[in-house]
Amino acid sequence: MALEKTWRWFGEKDPITLDMLVQMGVEGVITALHHIPNGEVWSVEEIMKVKNAIEKRGMRWSVVESLPVSEGIKICSDDRPRLIKNYQESVRNLGACGIDTICYNFMPVLDWARTNLHYKLNNGGESMYFDFPTFVAFDAYILKRPDAEKDYPKEVVEKAKEVFAQMSEEEAEELAYNIIVVTQGFIDGVIDGSVPDPKGLFLEFIKRYEGYDKNKMRENLKAFLDDVIPVAEEAGVNFAIHPDDPPFPVLGLPRIIGQKEDYEWLYEANKSPNNGITFCAGSLSARKENNLLDIIESYGERIHFVHLRNTKLLPDGSFYESGHLSGSQNMVALMTALLKEQKKRISEGRKDVKMPVRPDHGIKILDDYNNDKYNPGYPLVGRLKGLAELDGLMAGIESFI
Repeated sequence: MALEKTWRWFGEKDPITLDMLVQMGVEGVITALHHIPNGEVWSVEEIMKVKNAIEKRGMRWSVVESLPVSEGIKICSDDRPRLIKNYQESVRNLGACGIDTICYNFMPVLDWARTNLHYKLNNGGESMYFDFPTFVAFDAYILKRPDAEKDYPKEVVEKAKEVFAQMSEEEAEELAYNIIVVTQGFIDGVIDGSVPDPKGLFLEFIKRYEGYDKNKMRENLKAFLDDVIPVAEEAGVNFAIHPDDPPFPVLGLPRIIGQKEDYEWLYEANKSPNNGITFCAGSLSARKENNLLDIIESYGERIHFVHLRNTKLLPDGSFYESGHLSGSQNMVALMTALLKEQKKRISEGRKDVKMPVRPDHGIKILDDYNNDKYNPGYPLVGRLKGLAELDGLMAGIESFI
């Protein structure tokens, strides 16, 4: 029994249709109600529309990715009681509809960050790149966040000055727009392309976290878990927190899920088995200190969802997405550990043995260049290649274990 092969689908506006997923051998769909504003209730009626469309084609809605955690919950604003009540109601409704896993994150303001969405690989494919000095140049000299230089290593700041000095005004504006709007807009980002001053509004969101450190963010995450996990237990829903991407501080904002010690804290904060993780190899691998195999072996029983892709790490903390099998991580070892965890669950009689896995992001190749409607990191052919590679890897490993 291999891990459940899944695919992230962005709803009816996604150029990759459900019928195409069936042809590709996808077993489970990863999606969300993208048309419902953050903080509002997901009704049973709206959930069932999507669920029925998926099941009509012989697949299942495997994981909600994601039920967004509003900024008001993360900072415990005055509106938190209403937002929590709505979130709890959405969890109950998802459970009543038979959706058993919710992937979410607790990243402040910025969900994920890349500085180049069109990084050319040697083989002609197109990937995404996080260049650390370029990101610091954005933060300190384009966004002009006060005292931003103090939050980064001196050598990176010096390089950032050189990078910014070589940028044209148009290049600087494009970088800011990509980081603030393009990478965030399709995944419930706080800012879309309709606002007249994205940089100004972005700074306002960041300022809301003044005085917040890692401990304060942990307090707020624990409060969130204490409010929603009991509801999840009653509804039969597992929660799977996604690691920060990248898994280290940026923009002066605290990052609290990015290394092994964070998972230790997470499980102590709320010991319910419904309080679990999304094991994202790509995000976790962007921190050189992380031992991903150790994380699986230590906390495998809490993995409710799996994202697999690879990265190539560079000495200065930069990285680029290098595909699904090749890169800084040994994907054979990681997949072997995940399959062993699945077999352990089967022997223990656990119900959550499917362990949905999806190819996370993908290299743009071949006909992907002929479609400009794919979301950043989510081309068709590149992800299908990744799905096929992971499927073949699973089959080969299973024949030995």
